[in-house]
Amino acid sequence: MEEQKCKCGCSECHCKCCCECKCCSEHECSCNKMPLIGDDAPSFKARTTMGEINFPEDYKGKWVILFSHPADFTPVCTTEFIEFASMHEDFKKLNTELIGLSIDSIYAHIAWLRTIKEKIEYKGRKNVEVKFPVIEDIKMEVAKKFGMIQPNASSTQAVRAVFIIDDKAKIRAILYYPLSAGRNMQEIKRLLLSLQKSDKEGIATPANWQPGEDVIIPAPGSCGAAKERAEKKQADVHCIDWFLCFKKEKK
Repeated sequence: MEEQKCKCGCSECHCKCCCECKCCSEHECSCNKMPLIGDDAPSFKARTTMGEINFPEDYKGKWVILFSHPADFTPVCTTEFIEFASMHEDFKKLNTELIGLSIDSIYAHIAWLRTIKEKIEYKGRKNVEVKFPVIEDIKMEVAKKFGMIQPNASSTQAVRAVFIIDDKAKIRAILYYPLSAGRNMQEIKRLLLSLQKSDKEGIATPANWQPGEDVIIPAPGSCGAAKERAEKKQADVHCIDWFLCFKKEKK
């Protein structure tokens, strides 16, 4: 039997036979498969509202927040873009670039972003200009690489995905929201700050942590180290038990 591409049309699909046959049910199909935390972020070239980008080469040494939205000229997405654009400079100060994506043409993107700047006011913000690139992904090539298309939600729109990618192009965090719920940009920033602080200081952050609050020292890995920690007193460390110790942030 002559081999065929999967009916889903994915050129990278592991199964080359008809997707409905027994063979495909026994093998993993890569279509719409999302990369995992710790994986290298998939590379891509794409046309955007700020010109063509080559990822990750164009972003060497920088953190990236890559996020998808269902469609241009939709109400929830409009509020999200106003929030992201308003925080763009804050992210840049954290060595972080924003990249948006939806399954729309570059012309739809441009028209929508012009409408946001010229006509939309949200929470007192108006004349907001979106200065980060928004990917044209009509063929869903980038969306499929990142698992942003989830057929039970929509086969033609990307869900609200967020990938935080570090300065070595590794995926460090993944957030997924349904089509109906707008994202919390302050939480995305908080998560980014936590990851960067953890990398720099070798610590962890507790539940509901906010910048400036105490952080957690990793648990000791041996009985001897646990005993030493329980007995040793440090001015800037507070231990509730041998495995749960907080380090005070310097003011």
